[in-house]
Amino acid sequence: MKEIYGSIVDMRRRVFAEVARIAYGDYDMSELEDSSYRIVPGEVGRDRGDIFRERAIAEEMVRLAMGMDIRQIGEYKKVTDGFDKVDIDTNAYEKPLINVIKFACEACPTKSYFSTNNCRKCIAHPCINVCPVNAITMEKDGTVINKDKCIRCGRCAEACPYHAIVMYDRPCASVCGVKAIGSDEYDRAEINQDKCVACGRCIATCPFGAISDKTQIFQLIKAIKSGKKIYGAIAPSYIGQFGAKAKPAQILEGIKRLGFEDVIEVALGADITTLHEAKEYLERVPDKIPFMGTSCCFSWSLMIKNEFPDIYEQVSDSGSPMRYTANYIKKIDPEAVVVFIGPCTSKKLEAIDTKVKSDVDFVVTFEEVMGMLVAKDIDVAEIEVSEEDEESSALGRGYPIAGGVAESVKVTAELLDPEKDINIQGANTLDECIKMLKIAKAGKLNGYLLEGMACPGGCVAGVGTVASVGRVKREVQKYMKASAFKTPLENTKIEAERSEIIEEK
Repeated sequence: MKEIYGSIVDMRRRVFAEVARIAYGDYDMSELEDSSYRIVPGEVGRDRGDIFRERAIAEEMVRLAMGMDIRQIGEYKKVTDGFDKVDIDTNAYEKPLINVIKFACEACPTKSYFSTNNCRKCIAHPCINVCPVNAITMEKDGTVINKDKCIRCGRCAEACPYHAIVMYDRPCASVCGVKAIGSDEYDRAEINQDKCVACGRCIATCPFGAISDKTQIFQLIKAIKSGKKIYGAIAPSYIGQFGAKAKPAQILEGIKRLGFEDVIEVALGADITTLHEAKEYLERVPDKIPFMGTSCCFSWSLMIKNEFPDIYEQVSDSGSPMRYTANYIKKIDPEAVVVFIGPCTSKKLEAIDTKVKSDVDFVVTFEEVMGMLVAKDIDVAEIEVSEEDEESSALGRGYPIAGGVAESVKVTAELLDPEKDINIQGANTLDECIKMLKIAKAGKLNGYLLEGMACPGGCVAGVGTVASVGRVKREVQKYMKASAFKTPLENTKIEAERSEIIEEK
């Protein structure tokens, strides 16, 4: 998305920067009333041909960025309606987290098969012959598929020697692994919030920018300005996110200049998670459970809870790196207000879970932090910094790349118990995760450690990322090699935690 959906990424950044500008400037909330004119200036619409529609969409994006609920099209409400509920300096997230801006949605057609002009009108017409419901006819210009008859089996597309029949689907629905996206009475996208696991793939895929999530930019900045001691816990996928020339230490310093007391790498928490999960695997598999799933991706865990409740107990009950990093920070400073800075939307949902909300006070994405940097006119690549401190192992730094979590747990568990030879299997995207779990339920992955990631390629492809997946993956791999610690067992930063975990009965 970051490379090919440039106009949508730019629009989101302008919205986040506007909300940050208002918060940092202590402006009166009347600023919200005309914010859409700053976000979408001029007299002619840039992308949709209708500047009034573009501004209306911008207003809803601003409301979501402020943490407010979306407005119903048929009801009049001011842009500021409900602001009193979010004008706070603490967590303001309330479900639904991910929303469809209805008048931005183009009511894309749902899954269908279509005969293109590549049809050669061949006399064999295999597409007609294989159709089980006689939905295809040969017309003057080629074959035509009757949408009312078609059962979407796809046999015609497979049979056509010219690949003239194509399948298309609503982009947001096509990437939703839990089938949470349907249609309203006007064929606009609608999210079933009972099924949604907040992975954000629909946000990243919609080519009209019609789906957006709530943010905590405003509340976070209020907390900063109130004098609270704000600590950042930044996910390891931050490497390479804020410009090709920005070094890790420059990024951390840039975030501090937003008003943060300090910024700690979540790769440190990943090392702690690795130790917990390695020990848990050795204790539980295969004597107590046939296989174990990792716990780091909240969307993966929530999907299992919703779709496979009978095997939910086989997901590791260890905390996520976000949670352990927050614990680590609050041991350093009990007054710390912890802000998780990461690549995904599901962490926002995890942070309002009862097990985590006492540890993590705010969750923002890299994309939202970029909006804050824009508002403060901070270019991290221009910041002069000293040498960075080692906080995490190479394995901990590898968590955001698909396969990195399971590999870290496997290596560490085998070091703890050299007689073990652990098999691992991973899947990224929820569609693939579901397929893997069905195989596991059938008993074909007994003894395995299973890693599930909601995003293709892992956290480096999260919806809240800023840079291209390929470049970030390469930068993360370089950062892994640069670590002085190869495994969590070597990480001197977590000696106390390591001793407690390993010696724990």
